[in-house]
Amino acid sequence: MASSPNVWNCPFDYAEALEFDPTLKRLLDEEPVARIRLPYGEGEAWLVTRYEDVRTVTTDRRFSRHAVIGRDFPRMTPEPIVQDEAINVMDPPASSRLRSLVAKAFAPRHVDRMRARTQHVVDELLDRMTEYGAPGDVMEHLAAPLPLTTICEVLDIPEADRARLRGYARTMMNTSLDNRDAAVRAKAEMREYFATLTAHRREHPGDDLISALATARDGDEILDARELTVMAMVLLITGQDTTTYQIANLSYTLLTRPEELAALRAHPERLPQAIEEMLRFIPFRKGVGIPRVATEDVELSGVTIRAGDIVHVSYLTANRDSRKFDRPDELDLDREKPSHMTFGWGGHHCLGAPLAVTELEVALGSLLDRFPDLKLAKPAEEVRWNETSIWRYPLALPVTW
Repeated sequence: MASSPNVWNCPFDYAEALEFDPTLKRLLDEEPVARIRLPYGEGEAWLVTRYEDVRTVTTDRRFSRHAVIGRDFPRMTPEPIVQDEAINVMDPPASSRLRSLVAKAFAPRHVDRMRARTQHVVDELLDRMTEYGAPGDVMEHLAAPLPLTTICEVLDIPEADRARLRGYARTMMNTSLDNRDAAVRAKAEMREYFATLTAHRREHPGDDLISALATARDGDEILDARELTVMAMVLLITGQDTTTYQIANLSYTLLTRPEELAALRAHPERLPQAIEEMLRFIPFRKGVGIPRVATEDVELSGVTIRAGDIVHVSYLTANRDSRKFDRPDELDLDREKPSHMTFGWGGHHCLGAPLAVTELEVALGSLLDRFPDLKLAKPAEEVRWNETSIWRYPLALPVTW
């Protein structure tokens, strides 16, 4: 609820399964361009919630990601997760150059190879789950190990280093105030690790994604050492945690909706379309990410945002905007359009989206195919959910078959 007539207090700590945050719903319905106060950072910010307004902020050059560097901007975590040199705080044309180089590493031939490797890893994980026997845990046996294993295989991260790097990523995502010092250390140690690794790959390139990034060229342009280090970090963080949580979220969503699950089993060819709809529908995070700064006065939905103001957008509310989606609060696996914003929009659309979607399709498709009688092993209301991270996901997802 609003802490004053004009400023909404937004801890964004709502964690009731995958129910939509009522504060976000109220903002979308009552004040789609609103002043908010977040748990950390200095001052207040705007929050933009409507689909079209979010699209404007994410594509209009008058809103700058780069301008947040050096500012103690309102945010959800004690320590900013983002690196100052990362592509996700760059503006065009600098970001366009990097995106062009990175996109080469996600060319169709690379994604096809990633799909084959993902299928191999999934098959091994489901074999182990079968050997373990029912009840099993989708989070423990599939969702947690798959994305980390896949992104580390794609980046060629030594197996002995993987648990440590996952620990760094989780620490950086923690929203607790007493986690601040640990988050600072985790970010520095991860950066040092990747600086060493990427320098070695530059000198001795292999058949991995870091090597592809190190050797990618757009004319005479290549990624410099600092850009390569930060890009590898971004890929590891975004390439494992979010996909882990979404595998579990998608599985939970289907296992708690028997009609939708039966329809999908009857028509498995519809899985890609069904995944896109679930990505739209599921509130996969608790609030907002990296903001932008207005570089001049801009009017949105009748509200004037002044030059210098911090502006957050909500992809979650954009995905539930009734002006854009018919019956936005219903899960409709036959829905085809319009496009959801779960991977962002515009110049900061997630570069790793092709790999993430590939992992989701392979993981969910294989899970449903392998276990035709799969069901939750406990009532849905007994499933426990994360309460300390910016992400929404079940801590465990016990199933039987």
